[in-house]
Amino acid sequence: MTPITKSAALLILLSATLVGCADKSLVSPAAEAVTPSPQTTAKAPTKAESPKPTPTPTSTPKPSATPIPTPTPTAAPSATPHPTTAPSPSASAKPAADTTKPKPTAGDKVPYSWYYMKKKTGQVPDFPKETKSFTADQKAVWVGTGKKVYLTIDAGGPLIEVDLMLKSLKENGVKANFFISGNNIKKNPDYLKRVVEDGHFVANHTMTHNDFNELSDDQIRKEITDFEALYKKLTGKEVEKYFRFPYGHYNMHNLSLVSSMGYTSVFWSTAMKDWEPRANGAEDPYNDIMNNLHDGNVILMHQGSLENMQALSRICKEIKKKGYEFALVNDLQPPK
Repeated sequence: MTPITKSAALLILLSATLVGCADKSLVSPAAEAVTPSPQTTAKAPTKAESPKPTPTPTSTPKPSATPIPTPTPTAAPSATPHPTTAPSPSASAKPAADTTKPKPTAGDKVPYSWYYMKKKTGQVPDFPKETKSFTADQKAVWVGTGKKVYLTIDAGGPLIEVDLMLKSLKENGVKANFFISGNNIKKNPDYLKRVVEDGHFVANHTMTHNDFNELSDDQIRKEITDFEALYKKLTGKEVEKYFRFPYGHYNMHNLSLVSSMGYTSVFWSTAMKDWEPRANGAEDPYNDIMNNLHDGNVILMHQGSLENMQALSRICKEIKKKGYEFALVNDLQPPK
């Protein structure tokens, strides 16, 4: 080989090497931009080529080329959801309905226990401030007007001295109001029959004498309707729609529920701790009642108290001497 031929061959070889280096430098940046991870390296060329319209006609008809323009507009709308979704979650995360909904329910179910604030003899006591928020459809009575007394006898506990009680009422010409629990009637059907035969008023005091603040709505309805059914079975009559909450425990929701069943709830304006033995025997119930006697007096006494039964005849006589007449609770009107 001549020196010229050698030089030409060397020049050709050098040119080829330089072209190869230039090709590598063009491919590698594109590949790096598309593939952050080794797994996608094989597919890198298609994604790298798609933004470029020049390389080959094959890349244009490929569906892979269409997704690229779409992502860019789709990325732009992602800014639109931002303002829309930002306010809506904040509005829906704290909806007014969610915070206000529990409030009425919680408020309606605040438990109350009936009480009164005694004044001087002859003056009508003060009553719980809750009564001022009773609505027209929450039917309740607790005091009357004029020279009338409403003697109410609760029979949710032991039935003692039944003969003495009925005799005392009959001899004094007094008609009383009995709030009897159904479980007592079930065990002692004759007790109910005797009370009804003597012309006394019988009202609903629930079936089992449970605290209504601890019962569901369905359980409350059952307590009341079971008593109605039992009363009708034994007397052949419908019970009049007057009711007393066991223990005087109630809440606004339960008061509304009982009212929606057609009942008027009867509270009281005189009571005493007659579920406990009395230190001075029959003198204590007598003094409790006479020292708090007032117009429209609704007196609560429990039949389970021996001292009450022993004092009953004397109490009836003395109330009549004071110029009061005994009346039935269906005569009572809700206070205005």
